[in-house]
Amino acid sequence: MDINLSLLVDKLNLKVGCCEEKLSRKVLGGYVGDLLSDVIANSKEGHVWITRQSHQNIIAVASLKEHAGIILALGKEPDTETLEKASSEGIPVMMSELSGFELSGKIYELMSNY
Repeated sequence: MDINLSLLVDKLNLKVGCCEEKLSRKVLGGYVGDLLSDVIANSKEGHVWITRQSHQNIIAVASLKEHAGIILALGKEPDTETLEKASSEGIPVMMSELSGFELSGKIYELMSNY
């Protein structure tokens, strides 16, 4: 179970919005959710967070929880301010056309095979 964000980007064809220099971060698990209070309560350090939210508050949550990074599902794109905040906090933001369900299944499979 030793994977990093770079492997996810490669295997899942993720688009990287910022912080490419941080893609060597290890992924220790994952969390799927759009309700910020739920993510704060239940996600853990080192998780990759999959969400449809794309506003600046996701960066604050990911920073607070020390997430490895954020994947925006279903083709969501962050605005410029969100990417600027992510860059200043060092939080990689990646995007995918896949749903949260598909992403979580693929990430789980990758983690099981590495």
